[in-house]
Order: sequence, then structure tokens, then C-alpha cells
Amino acid sequence: DKLNQKKVMNNETMKRKQKMASNIYLLGKSNETMSIELPDQEEGPGSPSKPSDSDVAPLLPLTESSIAIDSTALPSVPDPPVDPKTQALQLLFGAGGIYASFLYYGSLQEDVFRYESEDGTKFTSVWFLQVLESAANVIVGTAALVIMGLTGTGAGDDTDGSSKWWGGTRNLPKKPFLSSGFSQVCSKGFTSLALANGLSFPVATLAKSGKMAPVMIGSLVLGGATYGLREYVQVLAIIAGTAILSMSKKKSAASDSTPLGVIFILLALVMDGITGGVQKRLLADMKRAQVTPQPYDLMTFTNLFMMMFAVIISFAMGDFTQGFDYCAHNPKVFSLIWKFSICSAIGQSFIFYTVARFDPLVCSTVTTTRKIFSVMLSILFKGHHIPTQGWAGLALAIGGIVSEVVNKVQGGHKRMKSKISM
Repeated sequence: DKLNQKKVMNNETMKRKQKMASNIYLLGKSNETMSIELPDQEEGPGSPSKPSDSDVAPLLPLTESSIAIDSTALPSVPDPPVDPKTQALQLLFGAGGIYASFLYYGSLQEDVFRYESEDGTKFTSVWFLQVLESAANVIVGTAALVIMGLTGTGAGDDTDGSSKWWGGTRNLPKKPFLSSGFSQVCSKGFTSLALANGLSFPVATLAKSGKMAPVMIGSLVLGGATYGLREYVQVLAIIAGTAILSMSKKKSAASDSTPLGVIFILLALVMDGITGGVQKRLLADMKRAQVTPQPYDLMTFTNLFMMMFAVIISFAMGDFTQGFDYCAHNPKVFSLIWKFSICSAIGQSFIFYTVARFDPLVCSTVTTTRKIFSVMLSILFKGHHIPTQGWAGLALAIGGIVSEVVNKVQGGHKRMKSKISM
């Protein structure tokens, strides 16, 4: 009887994981790289002239670590009825957690690079920062997999009693995470370098929102893809608005932005574009190995390799010892860094929670609109002086982002209607 009960529990657990895997895969289709923060790129709504799903790389959310799982390999699982009040509370908890974690994350990130010690020096050890942030994500991801193993809700539980403590996917190939970890840590590192070299947080955040541009260029040049007028207008609005805001800040005395900061944010966008192809290959490798990784598998091992590359780069450049010494002499900045790192890991967990329980468009909308609030909070509470020209550019960029969100929702509704009609 106990064996039968355990089998029933395992079946129910598998159904929940299959639903979550399917939702996460769809999120990758509608919300390209998160980094990080998480967390950002976008595949436009389907049209006959655009490449098929098999030709477009589903990108993982990171800040915002990325997640991409082939839902076509999963059997359909009927959704159990959910009480509306319970669902509303779950949405409030998930969306609230994402907003709280990543709004604070963005604020802390800005504070780290605006901090000035008594001798007038600033924190510039961005690769040391990446080591600590990735380490926090590895710790949280590993703890989650261990808890899943001990509670019997992970993929590693079995009936013969082995691997009871580990809930991760067994026989998971690790090599595909190498290139994914490298491209993502470079993207985050270049973004931090842009901030360390004077690019303002609002400009950097809006620029990262335009990361669909390198993806579109790569698809047009290499893949022969075509896009609708709306996609071009959205990207141009974000890029033009960001450029107007950046130029207006340069005219003000409060701006200390440098050309080097602009170069680094452009390099970050290039790495975001490369990440798309890298993650497409990761997905194909997992499919060939007949392995369906769990969200916390991806969070743990992507950040593990991100941490490995960050350690190598930081020691090679002397960044690690410089950052450690700076934090030792400035405990306040170290306090900002460890809070920043924990917010990154907690925010990722809230994203997984939301994706598991709602349509991927819900999570995609939350993470995209969060950027707007991050920019506005930074302007209002961090002392940024924005002239009239800058506000016009900000409005244009935000309009592009809002249009992007509306585009997602409309595309999701169309796909849902077509499935129902079938």
C-alpha cells in the first residue's frame, strides 16, 4: 500500500512539473532573456512571414538564468479547477515578489556603482560582483533542489531509495551550460561596466529593453527572417527614446556619462543577441539527450558556469582582490552587494513560482512593466535631473515597451483562440 501511495504521489508530482515545464517553455517564446535582471527579449507575434518556432531560439529569463523546455515532448495535463480567490492571492504573491525583488535589485545595483568612499574612489570591480551574484543563485538553486529531493517533489526521487536528497534531473548533460553561462555572465558584466563607467541607470535599463534589435538584425542577416512594421516601430521607439534621454542628460551638469559606458551597454546587447543562438543549441542538446531539465536545474547550473567564468576573469584581471579589498575597507558597499545578490536569487524563484501557476504572458508582462517602474523610481528618488527633451525621450521609449507588452498579450490571445478552435 505504501508503495502504491508513493507511486500516486510521484505521478501527481510529475504532472505538476510537466505543466510548469510547458509554461516555462512558452515564457521563453514570449519573453527573451531575463537576466539577470532576469529576467527581456521578445519574439514578435506569429505571422506567416516570420520564422517558425523551430527556427527561433527561446531565450531564458535572467537577469534577469534562462529556462527553455520543449513542451511538445510533454503530454497534455488537464488543469485542476482553481478557486478565483486562491488564484488572485497566488498572482498577488508571485507578481508582488517579482516587483519587490527586482525593484529593490535595480535600486541596489545603482547604489553600488554610485557609492563613493571617503577617499573619493568608486566600486568598479564588476567581475567580483558577478562572482557573488552567481554564487547566491547557485546556493538558492541548490537548496531548492535538495528540498525537492527530501520532500519527494523533485526529478531525482525514485522507489529504490537512492538519490533521496537530490531533486535535480538525473543524467543532465553539463557541457551545454558552458557557452550559455559564458554569454550570460558577459552580458551582465558589460551592463555593470556601463554603469561603472558613468552610464545612468535609467538609460542603461531602457537600452537593455531594446535588446530585440541585435536579435532582429541577426535573424534578418543570417536567417532570412522578416518582421512586421509594428516590430520595427517598437524597437526604433525604444532605441530613439533611449538616445534622446541619454543626449539630454549629457547636456546637463549632473551627467558624468562617458562614451565607454555607451560602448559597454552596446556590447551587453550584442551578448544578449548571441545568447539566443547559444540557448537554442542548449535546448537542442537537451532534446537529443532526451532530458527535460527542471527550472532549478537551469538556475543552478547556468549560474554555476557563470560563476566559474566570473572567477576566471576576475582573477585574470585582478578584479577579485581589488573588489575584496574595496569591500573590506568599505563595509557599506559590501552590504549593498550581498543584498543585491540575494534579491537576484529570490527574484528568480518568484518567477518560477509565477510561471508554474499562470499563463507565461502574465509573468512576461510583470517582468517587462517592472522595468518602467525601475526607471521611474530611479529618476524620482536617485536625484536624476531630466530636462524636457529627456522626458520626451523617456515617454517615447516607455511607449515602445508598452506596445511590446500589448503585442505579447494580443499574440497570446490569438494563439489561445486558435488552440481552442482546433
